[in-house]
Amino acid sequence: MASALETKAKEAYFDDHFELALDLYSQAIGINPKKAELYADRAQANIKLNNLPDAVADANKAIELDPSMSKAYLRKATACMKLEEYQTAKAALETGAALAPEESRFSKLIKECEERIAEENGELPKETLEVVPTNVVPVKDVSSVKDVPDPMTVAAPTKSTYRHEFYQKPEEVVVTIFAKGIPPECVKVDYGEQILSVAVNAPGKDAYHFQPRLFGKIIPDKCRYDVLSTKIEIRLAKAEPIHWTSLEFSMEVAVPQRINVSSVAANQRPSYPSSKPKRVDWDKIEAQVKKEEKDEKLDGDAALNKFFRDIYQDADEDARRAMQKSFVESNGTVLSTNWKEVGVKKVEGSPPDGMELKKWEY
Repeated sequence: MASALETKAKEAYFDDHFELALDLYSQAIGINPKKAELYADRAQANIKLNNLPDAVADANKAIELDPSMSKAYLRKATACMKLEEYQTAKAALETGAALAPEESRFSKLIKECEERIAEENGELPKETLEVVPTNVVPVKDVSSVKDVPDPMTVAAPTKSTYRHEFYQKPEEVVVTIFAKGIPPECVKVDYGEQILSVAVNAPGKDAYHFQPRLFGKIIPDKCRYDVLSTKIEIRLAKAEPIHWTSLEFSMEVAVPQRINVSSVAANQRPSYPSSKPKRVDWDKIEAQVKKEEKDEKLDGDAALNKFFRDIYQDADEDARRAMQKSFVESNGTVLSTNWKEVGVKKVEGSPPDGMELKKWEY
């Protein structure tokens, strides 16, 4: 079934029916999600439709499934070059060139990336550079591709399963995805020069993908994320201390102004921009999230551990000392908060009814 869908998808692509090809490749992936070739080919369909962040995500998935597939690196580089992420594109091209040294397009595109990077750094005059051809495809697809590059557009945002918000400081942007009860191993976050890719695949829940082209460039090596009980918090390190007027890139947004970091007072609160006309009370949202974490209903050992943590957190110094001493000396069978009682004597173990306390010799 998946093979038949893949064949139909290729035929649709060759006939320039890119949306149909994209849909057929998606159906084939649903049946065979471990085949790297499907993701690489869907990446090319996304490139033709200018769904560039989706194309990068598909190419990354193909590389994850088959790190030796050279055309996956080529397609990642093609999408990144259209997004003007030349450092990321160059890294992908260098890896692809090592896998397919006979393919001349890798070296040509690496040179073009280097020229664009030099131009960004002010090392070459802009008028001496040629236009970067961004409509690049793998060897197998050369016969079916028009040489005219597609116009640059911004991909439409993916329908969100979870709500997300963001705020910023002069040196970083903090993105919060409100996803409750997600195991950390089900979350994957990737960073590009100007791309954030978040995938959440939790058992029993709809898959979630959030892949915006960011307002400004970031430093991937300095970015990090944490998966908490009620949210996923992602911290993006800004490449430049500019003010982001939105989280996602838009061709209509004016060039932002640099923030004078030295002029920001130490006690000044960070700004909390929002694309919504109604002002968002971030302090209220933070208080609500903390309340949800506190009131979260757990079962079994998790509920018991939370109960003990809450007692310890709210206890005074003597009560904490009593809890630590009684728990250790009783081998985990007694937990007391009365320091006057346990502080003057050794706490003996007290096993549950029907059980016997034994001392182990080492």
